[in-house]
Amino acid sequence: MKKFLWVALPIALLAAATIAACGRTMGAAQGQLMAIAQSRGLSPEDATRALKTFVPPGGRDEYLLFASGGHSGQVHVIGVPSMRLLKTIAVFTPEPWQGYGYGADWSEEALGVDENGESAEHGPHANGDDHHAQKEPLRWGDSHHPAMSETNGKYDGRWLYINDRAHGRIGMVDLSDFRAKQILQVPNLQTSHGGVFATPNTEYVHISSKVPALRAWNQKRGQTVTLEDHLNKYADLYRGYSTFVKIDQKTGRMDLGKSFQIELPPYTQDLADAGKGASDGYAFINSYNVEMATGGIQQGKPPIEVGASQLDFDYLHIINWKKAEETIAAGRFTHVNGIRVIALETAIADGLLYLAPEPRSPHGVDVAPKGDYITVSGKLDPHVTVYGFDRILKAIGAKDFEGMDRYGIPILKFASVVAGTVELGAGPLHTQYDNQGNGYTSLYLESAVAKWTLGEPYHQADQAFKLVDKVSINYNISHLATAQGDTMDPQGKYLIAMNKWSIDRHTNVGPLHPQNFQLIDISGPKMQLLADMPIGFGEPHYAQMVKADTIKAKEVYEPGESPATNAHSPNAISSEKEARIVRRKGTVEVWMNVVRSHFTPDIIEAKVGDRVIVHLTNTEQTPDATHGFAVPTKNVMVSLDPGETTTVQFVADTPGTFSFYCTEFCSALHLEMQGWLIVEK
Repeated sequence: MKKFLWVALPIALLAAATIAACGRTMGAAQGQLMAIAQSRGLSPEDATRALKTFVPPGGRDEYLLFASGGHSGQVHVIGVPSMRLLKTIAVFTPEPWQGYGYGADWSEEALGVDENGESAEHGPHANGDDHHAQKEPLRWGDSHHPAMSETNGKYDGRWLYINDRAHGRIGMVDLSDFRAKQILQVPNLQTSHGGVFATPNTEYVHISSKVPALRAWNQKRGQTVTLEDHLNKYADLYRGYSTFVKIDQKTGRMDLGKSFQIELPPYTQDLADAGKGASDGYAFINSYNVEMATGGIQQGKPPIEVGASQLDFDYLHIINWKKAEETIAAGRFTHVNGIRVIALETAIADGLLYLAPEPRSPHGVDVAPKGDYITVSGKLDPHVTVYGFDRILKAIGAKDFEGMDRYGIPILKFASVVAGTVELGAGPLHTQYDNQGNGYTSLYLESAVAKWTLGEPYHQADQAFKLVDKVSINYNISHLATAQGDTMDPQGKYLIAMNKWSIDRHTNVGPLHPQNFQLIDISGPKMQLLADMPIGFGEPHYAQMVKADTIKAKEVYEPGESPATNAHSPNAISSEKEARIVRRKGTVEVWMNVVRSHFTPDIIEAKVGDRVIVHLTNTEQTPDATHGFAVPTKNVMVSLDPGETTTVQFVADTPGTFSFYCTEFCSALHLEMQGWLIVEK
């Protein structure tokens, strides 16, 4: 009983508000709340957590978390502090509720599918072959690292980009309507992990290769690579690529023609970050496997995990992308597979690329809010290593090198560029920051988050690079996200731990357990765990947390607006009076009005083999008055938001009568909202 008496303090706060609003007596209100706490077995700490995270019905969260969906291929939007899932944004994988990948023109365009359901993408893949000549388009992706567009190093809420770890692609989401508008296959990449990140004014989004691919020049020069050569001559035939993808500032779309790549050595490039503030114009990429191990267990060679862990150091790649723009402007590049590529030799000669030793097998590389420090997490080293950008510039200027790698890239002296190290615990992976000059690093093996201090000017020298707090996590944390903690405007309020294991945290739902997010309060000197959130829709990796009022999404589309162009569609109609059917040889084209609770026209006649093209306009302007359009036995499913015009087309290949219908429960007469597709032989 003593346990429940101590609940009184946090509950009394809520009780006082209840009294003021409802006129109840203190004793009655407090007694009722105490009874609820006792019946549920809640501790004082539980009551405090509940008050800190509760968002009342109809209330709004202060922050939005944009979390990668891992092998679901999507992005998930979560309210903070409530930890409520608000929306899933379809990106790399078809998703029927949003009508993504089931015939709607805007979604088929984003997914790179033509009118015949075949791949419409063009351009060679990483190995130089005509990868996109394949007829079956990719229908899945492994979304890893979201990057929101920025202005002056701060989130601006316009667009979101995310990489596909599996296929070397980038997806672009327009945050005015939370829809994916473009997926770009990046040339010369096979897989990607180093990105996506946005430069401080979204001049570019960056993505780099993970596993090196066959050097693009081999195909350009017509060189033949034998099966035996592939891995036996790995160091000569393979390369990595750092890609700076140009962003159209009006539309947010990626422009491959104005983008460029810098060729890298065939180390395994891993996570990356963009400089800002003091380091604006630079990019930083971790790497591992400078040993260039390729495995071959059956041939008696060690597995990659052993071969890639032989040396004490790997290399931090330091790239001057502003200077690379000058190299491009001077014409010192080669077009390879549709993109401008700066050769490794040119990058060295022009001073675009330097290396710095880092503890072996590092993982995260994270730039501090002012851009003055770069934190590298050692994974196999219990320390974080903090590089000073001023030290890096000084070492480059003084040519303070410990030597060159085998390709001739200068290697900066470790002691010259490191500002400090902090021993945190077992398995440091990723770091985010607050507004008080503190870093927060995930400890995978220890299942904890460590809080530590940066150096000057954030803290005096005697307080710099010190471990100040730890909080236990359940379990095996990988990425973490603090509120705007990877920008120049960190908030210092909440942290999300993104955990890989969830043993004993939730009700058993079978052998495949959900992932587990945990919300942590970092506003005080000690971190406090507030809430768990099971994630049952893939394995999220990175996430970004932004103030909710930064996002200015539209409630409805302008009448007749096309999501594909964000402009008025030439196929829009304003009322059912403009609805019509036009028949041509082999084609039936329909301009359809959609409104509660009927389609106009509601009967479509076609012959077997006809291509049926339906331009649908939802002429409603009431928020949330969404309609659907689905055709039985066809992969046709359109979600039609208020004001939207979307086109779907398919081949009527089977005779019969098919009752198309609205898939959204839009009104009391929703079930009556249907029509007929009649297909004759």
